[in-house]
Amino acid sequence: MSGPGPSRDAAWHYRSMLLCRRFEETVHEQYDLGNVPGPLHLSIGQEAVAAGVCSSLTDTDVITSTHRGHHHCVAKGADLGKLMAELLGRKDGYSRGRNGSMHLADTSIGLLGTNGIVGGGIPIAVGAALAIQLRGSSDVAVCFFGDGATATGNFAEALNIAALWKLPIVFVCENNQFAEMTPTSVHVAGQLWRRADAHDFPGMRVQGTEVSIVAATARAAVARARAGGGPTLLEVMTYRLSGHYVGDPSNRDHPMAERWRARDPLTIARRELDDGEADRIDAEVEAEIQDALGRALKSEPVSVEDIA
Repeated sequence: MSGPGPSRDAAWHYRSMLLCRRFEETVHEQYDLGNVPGPLHLSIGQEAVAAGVCSSLTDTDVITSTHRGHHHCVAKGADLGKLMAELLGRKDGYSRGRNGSMHLADTSIGLLGTNGIVGGGIPIAVGAALAIQLRGSSDVAVCFFGDGATATGNFAEALNIAALWKLPIVFVCENNQFAEMTPTSVHVAGQLWRRADAHDFPGMRVQGTEVSIVAATARAAVARARAGGGPTLLEVMTYRLSGHYVGDPSNRDHPMAERWRARDPLTIARRELDDGEADRIDAEVEAEIQDALGRALKSEPVSVEDIA
């Protein structure tokens, strides 16, 4: 049985968020160079959600992710070289370059997978939580999903089952306020976090601009699940600073986007550190990213014969 999640400080949070940001910026650069063979959905601007929630988790705690899940993978501790190689379609990737961005997994760190199906990871996380409960483990399942997934049957059924069986799970709605190009004002009825009320377990909404607030809220939810208290629904308000996918500029020049750029969670997290410590972390992260890119580019590209 695993113990409680490790204690994380402001430096850990900033480092985790910066790794997420620089990883995606670097992958975007490689996409523009023609080195990424598939589609790419970036989470730039949403890093505080992944870092804040994952800061309470151990390697044996499990998470499920989404089509926009690189930051979850990085924050959970994925090997950056293997992650980069997979996105670049290289044989040293997690799935030997065959699965790409939307089907990443590493069970050794509890990463059960990103998912190309909207809401597809929700029932997987509930099943994992049930397995944890049946084993008598103190581990926890965390399910990341977007606001668009809350309109699926998977979401409603998962809340019901998790509540009935008092499963050790934390549902994290990463509300970036757009489902593809559609704003939440068009596709979401009511307040998402209040949907926990109908199932008689806690729900809450927090701002995703300050990682310390996300981390504190997630820590309480994870502790509740670990102690046998059952599920919690967290709605974290955030914003993606890029389009739905690389190449889509929609909604990014809107005044709303400018307001969120002024509240960039990475900038806010850096202010919590003194300049010397922040500069040291910047240099360390950049070295890690360049090492990961170098490893990926040295790896042999996957061929049609390899995929068949």
